[in-house]
Amino acid sequence: GPDVCGRYASTRGTADLATLLGAQDEAAPVLTEPDYNVAPTKPVAAALVRGDTRRLVALRWGLVPSWAKDPKIGSRLINARVETVADKPAFRSAFRRRRCLLPADGYYEWQPGEGPKAPKQPYFFRPADGSLLVMAGLYEVWHDAEDRPMWTCTVLTTEASDDLGHLHDRTPMVLAPAAWDGWLDASTADPLALLTPAISGSLMAFAVSTAVNNVRNNGPELLEPC
Repeated sequence: GPDVCGRYASTRGTADLATLLGAQDEAAPVLTEPDYNVAPTKPVAAALVRGDTRRLVALRWGLVPSWAKDPKIGSRLINARVETVADKPAFRSAFRRRRCLLPADGYYEWQPGEGPKAPKQPYFFRPADGSLLVMAGLYEVWHDAEDRPMWTCTVLTTEASDDLGHLHDRTPMVLAPAAWDGWLDASTADPLALLTPAISGSLMAFAVSTAVNNVRNNGPELLEPC
């Protein structure tokens, strides 16, 4: 559907991400390769607080609520709309207590192709200054019948309103470094007040190869402007 922020790129190593996010690197054994085509159900890097420590961990993208009967629901819960996140049963518990940072180089959105049979044209959105894009996320822990935990996450989205809004009507919510502590702190009274839409003149967007349309394709060539 038109709401989906459904692909992104995360190519920095876990040691770099941990340094940038002020976290302990616990994701290294899982996330060993740069990922130029991050898609739902893949493992992604996330910073969250456990105990009193900020940790960089690997989560599966697509939130599975603790009460879900089947983890397949996660592939539909890759985004949480900021307008309803506090009330929606799938997200409200995670929104209150389990918030995370989801680092990225940038994210992809698609425009319809030029002709009726033409493939959709992808665009890559990234910070114009080359800095880390930190998306606001939620995480959840689901247990299977053998009580094995599955850790999953979702990206918060909002309306895109300005210069790049014509390319896509939704955008990830991003967090400036000054907001990271508050977002990760479960006791923050109004976490939504910390969020800003990603698109505010700070992002640039450019067309990239339709190779990214296929989840199996991966590599730096996917980020080359075309």
